[in-house]
Amino acid sequence: MPGKELLKKYKDPKNFFNRDLSWIEFNRRVLEEALNPELPLLEKIKFISIFLTNLDEFYMIRISGLKEQIAANIIEPSIEGFTPREQIQKIEKTIQPMLKEVLDLWTESIVPELKENGISILEYNDLDDSEKKILTEYFQKEIYPILTPLAFDPGRPFPYISNLSLSLAILVKKPNGESHFARLKIPDIIPRLFQIDRIIHPSKKINSDGQFNARFIWVEDIITANLNFLFPGMEIVEAHRFRITRDTDIELQEDEADDLLKVIEEHIRQRRFGRVVRLEVAIMMPEFMLETLMENLLIGREDVHIVEGPLGLSDIIMLYDLPCHQIKFPPFYPVIPKTFEEEDEDIFSIIRHKDILLHHPYHSFNPVISFIKQASVDPEVLAIKQTLYRVGSDSPILRYLIEAAERGKQVAVLVELKARFDEQNNIFWARELEKVGVHVVYGLVGLKTHAKMTLIVRKESDGLKRYVHLSTGNYNVVTAKLYTDIGMFTDDEDICADVSDIFNYLTGYSKQTEFRKLIVAPISMREKILVLINREIENVKNGGIGRIVFKLNSIVDPVIISSLYEASNNGVKIDLIIRGICCLVPGVEGLSENIRVTSIVGRFLEHSRIFLFYNNGNEEVYLGSADMMQRNLDRRVEIIFPVQDEKLKNSVIKTVLKTYLKDNVKARKLLPDMSYQIMHPLDGDKRIDSQEWLMNHTIKVGGSYSKIKI
Repeated sequence: MPGKELLKKYKDPKNFFNRDLSWIEFNRRVLEEALNPELPLLEKIKFISIFLTNLDEFYMIRISGLKEQIAANIIEPSIEGFTPREQIQKIEKTIQPMLKEVLDLWTESIVPELKENGISILEYNDLDDSEKKILTEYFQKEIYPILTPLAFDPGRPFPYISNLSLSLAILVKKPNGESHFARLKIPDIIPRLFQIDRIIHPSKKINSDGQFNARFIWVEDIITANLNFLFPGMEIVEAHRFRITRDTDIELQEDEADDLLKVIEEHIRQRRFGRVVRLEVAIMMPEFMLETLMENLLIGREDVHIVEGPLGLSDIIMLYDLPCHQIKFPPFYPVIPKTFEEEDEDIFSIIRHKDILLHHPYHSFNPVISFIKQASVDPEVLAIKQTLYRVGSDSPILRYLIEAAERGKQVAVLVELKARFDEQNNIFWARELEKVGVHVVYGLVGLKTHAKMTLIVRKESDGLKRYVHLSTGNYNVVTAKLYTDIGMFTDDEDICADVSDIFNYLTGYSKQTEFRKLIVAPISMREKILVLINREIENVKNGGIGRIVFKLNSIVDPVIISSLYEASNNGVKIDLIIRGICCLVPGVEGLSENIRVTSIVGRFLEHSRIFLFYNNGNEEVYLGSADMMQRNLDRRVEIIFPVQDEKLKNSVIKTVLKTYLKDNVKARKLLPDMSYQIMHPLDGDKRIDSQEWLMNHTIKVGGSYSKIKI
């Protein structure tokens, strides 16, 4: 049945979860990790920070979009039946108890537990007079000179307030009794939690028992206590913290752009002035101050969050770097597979022997770096082509691409300037690459290039030979240690030819619609996935077995969801391992009774996308960069690539997917009411934490997944 007919058949609001409410449930699972009593203390702090950082971005992008719809008087409901206003009301009703929970966790559990481990978070009044005096002297020398108090009166307009910046709203009184409002930004170049022992007891770091000790105070408390130096001759009546969140999702008019790089730079500047979508204020802020802020920030009461606790609590991530390894996870060191340990073989000869899979962060990212490094120095390599989405600030891969260009090789790089929040970094690298003669492409009009691929062209004895690396994740050495992703090296002629064609599509003019083995968006990915799902349905109808397993970040696309409902209703057994957003409603009789959805949130961010189609026992496994979302299928350049080697395919099915499906520690099962149920081991069952299991077994077998069985 064609996609449009399927959608028409299943397009009932009760058949879809709201995308944003589903995302909030994902962030709830992040918060649950912070609440997990089994986690080491600093890991709990990390998850608190992730939860709140996620929420900041959610307001900057998703809430701002809904508020724009409301401002435009859009009342058309989304597919699950909610208008934009109803969505925001439901979102706020869901988020507020979670915010209280995280602040209670910090105050009642984390702070006392930190103290037990020698780390104190102090109030200013906890200090004695001599300590306050030392801090005041430090304030005058090191903090006072960089502060800029901004008055607000008829001669001086309300000051500009930057996104996510912490500020003090201050009421001062002149000697004649006149009261005035002032704003003071807390500079983000000063650590938010100030380690006072660096100033008061600089030599004392370790207790007699060998335990690290540190005392911290919020830097805004130091500043508040010394406001008299900023307003001499004035009475400081009161001062209260506040923090704003702005709309950062400025729409680009790419089709009107002569120079996309300049447009993106202007877009970054415009972000600073996006409308305010959230105002967080300390609970003690008086009404007149709140009204002053609301009036001048052009917001309503519904945009205000009153916070009983520290604002911008995500800043506590700085504590994670403390030298307190006893309250962290034991370190894990990625394994270099034995395949790459042959000293007499270069990486190209290794790839010629067989396809190779790397499962990060269990496997080291070093072979990927070596692939680019060897290509940059190998005199037989003629060309290197690569897509870059989020590359990081200090990338060895970029340095090797620059060296390759300096050696006269043809280097072409697509740098995706529209990678949200990485635009500035990508602009920097685009310019550095252009300086040495790299052919830099910024992407296609109207499309983000999200595909992860590298193509090496090498002159060999029998002619030109191509090698590729394809991946589910970015070419980023930092996230390769934190995200689970799978990459593949191959010299398969069809795949290499497809990658060449895609690069021609990205750098030149091409209307190619057919590829040999790769599935490519926005050209035909949705249609190809629908065909593969329908094949499972036909196999069941013909007396065979239908089985599908998808591991994704998100599943939102209503056509793909409708096709999975159709498959379920025809007897296809479906497992979806969805880390984040899931708009599909599982386990409903007559709709999705054959669909099980689980989510895993753990030490590493689950980022790999895997597609398994049983195909009557001739299983097909695909990996790729795309989630099943409209943006990936319609507005991005994405690839999904097959795993053809039988041993590698077997390892993905019987090791990776099977381990995830057996997880009964970190996995949570999605219920028809959109809540998640923690999957505790049954009596007698072995505890399986999929990430921990993969860490241990990768070490045990030296990275060779073909030897692993569970």
